[in-house]
Amino acid sequence: MIVDCAVYESGTRVAAFSDLEAAARAAEEADAFVWIGLVEPTVEEFDDVSRHFSLHPLAVEDAIHASQRPKLEPYDDTLFMVLRPARYVDSEEVIELSQLMIFVGPHFLVTVRHGVNNIGAEVRRAVEADSERLKWGTKGVLHAFVDRVVDDYIVVLKGLHDDVEEIERQVFSSERANHAERVFKLKREVLEFRAAIEPLDEPLSQLSAGRHLRDSESPLPEYFRDVHDHLQRVSERVEAIDSLLTSALNANLAQVSMRQNEDMRKISAWVALIAFPTLIAGVYGMNFEHMPELGWLFGYPFALGLMAFGCLFLWRMFKRSGWL
Repeated sequence: MIVDCAVYESGTRVAAFSDLEAAARAAEEADAFVWIGLVEPTVEEFDDVSRHFSLHPLAVEDAIHASQRPKLEPYDDTLFMVLRPARYVDSEEVIELSQLMIFVGPHFLVTVRHGVNNIGAEVRRAVEADSERLKWGTKGVLHAFVDRVVDDYIVVLKGLHDDVEEIERQVFSSERANHAERVFKLKREVLEFRAAIEPLDEPLSQLSAGRHLRDSESPLPEYFRDVHDHLQRVSERVEAIDSLLTSALNANLAQVSMRQNEDMRKISAWVALIAFPTLIAGVYGMNFEHMPELGWLFGYPFALGLMAFGCLFLWRMFKRSGWL
């Protein structure tokens, strides 16, 4: 469905339209363009938009099915860009990724959103409050979207970093718990996050070099270069977080193994303490006629004393070696 359709001229929103043909005619002025926002459109809904703005069929197919990695593709005088907005749900420790497709022409801009995000409306409000940005035309709006998506990546990184620090404290604490499931879940989220970040490097590299930006006097290459720099920092930090999670997982497995070894040592020590008096009692319980000390007055106290002394000796030895 179309959530907004408006024409902008000389840095100002001129009017909103419900008819695409009227909006397209109004955007034919030299300094004007039409901005159409769609949310999860069907094939029938998108046909009308595609017909009025001559969108390439392959790009239209990608926009409808919404299963694309970040990319930038030129089609004649139209650019098609795919972005993966992200937000971090801290309560569930999940990164929610959505899809945003942007068609950029000389006098039109079409955004197609799939998934849970409100980035289109938020960017539109921010851009409409900045007349200088609107004067840059459709490429200026494209920069606003890319900049916002990368800024949201930084917010996601903060949430991830806080949870990784918490995991590190838990892994090296004295509590007897296995955190492998939580660490593995976060590693999977980081892996999907990297798949949304890394493919965006090449499109931003092209835009920061001025490719696909026809106006050589436009400051947009510099602004895209700044966004590209932020993206590279995000990518480096994501790689560092992934390494920290790997280290935390290995440390957790080592802790579990050490605790299991400690438990086995304690069990073995207690078995030895129980086995020693059991051995003596078993020998003297065989009731053979010709056994030493059977006729001795102090034979019974001697056997009990021997048991007590042996158990005490074993207890001190195991205690000193850390088995108890």
